[in-house]
Amino acid sequence: MLNNGCQALTDNFMRSQKYEAVIFDLDGTLLNTLEDLRYSVNYGLAQYGMPQRSLEEIRHFVGNGVQRLIELAVPSGTELQLQEKIFESFRSHYKVHCNDKTRLYPGIEELLAELKRRGFLMAIVSNKLQEGVDALWEQYFKEFLQTAIGAREGIRKKPAPDTVTEALRILNIPGQRAVYVGDSEVDIATARNSEMDCITVTWGFRTRKEQKQAGAAVFVDKPAEIIPLLYL
Repeated sequence: MLNNGCQALTDNFMRSQKYEAVIFDLDGTLLNTLEDLRYSVNYGLAQYGMPQRSLEEIRHFVGNGVQRLIELAVPSGTELQLQEKIFESFRSHYKVHCNDKTRLYPGIEELLAELKRRGFLMAIVSNKLQEGVDALWEQYFKEFLQTAIGAREGIRKKPAPDTVTEALRILNIPGQRAVYVGDSEVDIATARNSEMDCITVTWGFRTRKEQKQAGAAVFVDKPAEIIPLLYL
């Protein structure tokens, strides 16, 4: 359950539901994954004698999938063949270490439990590799969410609407009855391309200024603040 202050806030909004489902981004929205991503990126870079990347650099590189993350992390002009080797090194390392320091953001578990209690359907859509999404779903989310869709063959990554479309298909919910929750410019564009309303969280990998520049209009500073926005 939510804490007393948040529960009092949400109890005022026990009205008709505006949405039936919530589609969540993963990294920067539900989970703080930066430390593990940096560790695995730097491991891959180190195997080929390349400079290490800071947490702040990784923060700005994430959002468009791990292939793009590696493209941004390697020195400019790195040959594609070498990028692929670094990517594979990163991938094998991250598969083992994707949950070393990764943690739910404060209040997320309580939010998901409350949404489940109220009957909302939920899904994750992520540009993280499906194998990583599966591992984290198993660890944190299988009790609450119906499905978790990551990067895989045959489905375009965000900001294309494909992963959202697939999640809605599995949930059997039309887009106008679902809301997208994310933290980055990729998420804002994904919601727009999916013709869905968007809630932008301010605790993730982008600043509020960056989010506004990307077109965000509805913000929440704490997970519990999402609940009132789901009602008319």
